[in-house]
Amino acid sequence: MSNEYEFGDKIIYETEAKGFNPGLIVLLVIGGLLITFLVGNYILYSYAQKTLPPRKKKPVSKKKMKRERLKQGVSAPGE
Repeated sequence: MSNEYEFGDKIIYETEAKGFNPGLIVLLVIGGLLITFLVGNYILYSYAQKTLPPRKKKPVSKKKMKRERLKQGVSAPGE
């Protein structure tokens, strides 16, 4: 669709701009970055699960051990 304008001896053709919508470009760039981020995180997480050793549990304090034994009905040694 083009419009034709005459200014003296010059003829100017006005045509619609063809190309991508700028909003679409921004949306595609942000969407691509988000998908790249999520896929990268998943890959790093699965790699870490395979290669890292399991975490060491914190040592249980003597006070907590005594409390647990009393709950189970076993007397603590030395009492």
